[in-house]
Amino acid sequence: MTGNAQKIIDAARTAYAEGVRLLLTPEMAICGYAAEDLFLRRSFIEACDDAVIRVARELAGLKGLTVVVGTPTHGDSDKGLRTKSVEVQQRHNAARVLREGAVIASYAKRELPNYQVFDERRYFTPGQGVCVFEAGEGADAVRIGLLICEDAWFDEPARLAKEAGAEMLAVINASPFHVGKGGERELMMRERVLATGLPMVYAHLVGGQDEIVFEGRSFALQADGTLAGRAESCREDLFVAHAQHAQAAIKLVADVAPERSAEADLWDALVLGVRDYLGKNGFPGAILGLSGGIDSALVLAIAVDALGADKVRTVMMPSPYTADISWIDAREMAARLKVRYDEISIVPEFEAFKASLADEFKGLPEDTTEENIQARIRGVFLMALSNKFGAIVLTTGNKSEMATGYCTLYGDMAGGFAVIKDLLKTTVFRLAEWRNQNDPYGTGSKPIPERIITRPPSAELRADQTDQDSLPPYEMLDAILQRYMENDESIESIVAAGFDRAVVERVTRLIRINEYKRRQAPVGIRVSHRSFGKDWRYPITSKFRA
Repeated sequence: MTGNAQKIIDAARTAYAEGVRLLLTPEMAICGYAAEDLFLRRSFIEACDDAVIRVARELAGLKGLTVVVGTPTHGDSDKGLRTKSVEVQQRHNAARVLREGAVIASYAKRELPNYQVFDERRYFTPGQGVCVFEAGEGADAVRIGLLICEDAWFDEPARLAKEAGAEMLAVINASPFHVGKGGERELMMRERVLATGLPMVYAHLVGGQDEIVFEGRSFALQADGTLAGRAESCREDLFVAHAQHAQAAIKLVADVAPERSAEADLWDALVLGVRDYLGKNGFPGAILGLSGGIDSALVLAIAVDALGADKVRTVMMPSPYTADISWIDAREMAARLKVRYDEISIVPEFEAFKASLADEFKGLPEDTTEENIQARIRGVFLMALSNKFGAIVLTTGNKSEMATGYCTLYGDMAGGFAVIKDLLKTTVFRLAEWRNQNDPYGTGSKPIPERIITRPPSAELRADQTDQDSLPPYEMLDAILQRYMENDESIESIVAAGFDRAVVERVTRLIRINEYKRRQAPVGIRVSHRSFGKDWRYPITSKFRA
C-alpha cells in the first residue's frame, strides 16, 4: 500500500504540473486487485484507509486537483475515511474522491461480479448510492459520474449518474486480461456511452497479481461512441485526455495507441506476469530445465524478455533417451539468448533408482513408472538449485498437458510458477513463431532454433517417443479442449460438430481423472477467459458422468 500510495502521489504531481485537474486511479489502486481474504481483516482495511489519508495529505497543496482513489472501505462509505464502529458489518469496493486534503465524495460499487476469477460477493456489500462530483474550475468545470468496473456493464448505474447531473462518465477498473478482452471492453463501453449520450474516460489497472494480469489499455470515448484515445497495453503510464467544451457538449482529445495483434498482447501479458510475480515476491531470478523442446524454449524466451538474461539460468538434464539434436538445440538457444547454461546428466541417478527398485519390480516390464522417475529426478535437481541459490523454478507445462494429465507430479510439475499453463499447445507453436519474427524487448531476434518449432514434440522418456503416441493430434485435442473446457460445450454438441465420439470421450475422461494433478500444480498466468484454477472448480471426487 505504501508503494501504491507513493505512485499515486507521484503521478498526481506530474499530472498537475501538466495542467491536469482530475486524476483517476484504477479500481482498488491503493491495495491491488484482488486482495482475497485480506479483505476480511479489519487491520487491512484500516491500513488502506491510512494510505488514502496519506495521499490526501500529501496532495493537499495542489489547489483544484481532484483525485479518485480506488480502495476497499468498511462501514458507511459516505462517512469519511475511518469508521469507528466496534464491529464491522459491511465492506465495500469503493472509491474516495479527494480534493485539497479532504474527501469530497465517496462511492461504493453497486454491481459485484461473482463469476470466473471474481469473488466479490464473498467480501463486499453492494453500494446503493450515486456519485456525481465536479472537477475543474470555472468554465472548464465538468460534472463527473463515477462508476467502478462492473457498474459500467449494466444500464442502471450509468443512467442514475446521468439523472443526477453527470456530463461525463468516469470508470475506474480492474479487469483481468485474456486474449481479446481489451476489444470487448471498448465495445461494451460504447454501448454504455450510446445509451447515456455521455462521453467516458476509463482508467484500467496495470500489473500482475499471482495468476492474473491486468494489461492497462485505458481509453476514452466520445459521446457518440467513437474512440477518442487509448493507452498502450501492459505499460504503466500517465494517460492524459483533454476535455473540451464544444457546442454545449464535451469532446475528449487524447493519443490513440494502435490496435495490436493477439500474439503481441499475449506476449506482453506473459512477460508482465513473470516480471511482476518474481519482482513483487522478491525472487532474485529464475531457473528452468531446458530440454530442447518447444515448451521450455518458449518459457525461456518469455523469461529473458521479462527479467533479462543475467537473471535466468537454464539446466539441460539428459537421460538415456535424450536425442543429440535436443542437446544441440538447447545449447544453441541458450547461446542466442546469452543465458547461463549447464548440463547435468540424470543417467547415474536413474540407474541407481532402478537398481534400488529391482527387487520390487522384478519380472515387471518398464512402463510409465520409469518414465516418471526420470522426470522426478529432474525436479529434484531443479529444486535443489532453487533452494541453494534462491531462484524460482519456472515450470514448462502447457494447458493441453495440464488438461489431459500428460505431466508428472513432483517431476515436470515441480516448481514455483507455471508460465504457460494457460496456453494450448497449438498456441505455444504459434507464439513461438511470432517471437521468432519479433523482438519486442530487444533481447535478441529469432531466439528459438527453427528445428525446435518444426520437430515432433516428445517427452524423450523412452525410445522413439512422441507426444502423439499418448495424445490425439494437438489440432484436434486443442479444438476439443476449447469447446469442452473453455466454452462448456457438451459432449453431444462436440460430436455433432464433427469430432469422433471415441476421441471426445477419451479427452473428456482424461480431463476428469486428472483433476487431482492440477490441484497440486503451481500457479501460473491466466491468459484465456477460462483457465485451470479459479475459473475451473470441479471436484476431484465425483461419480458424475455426462
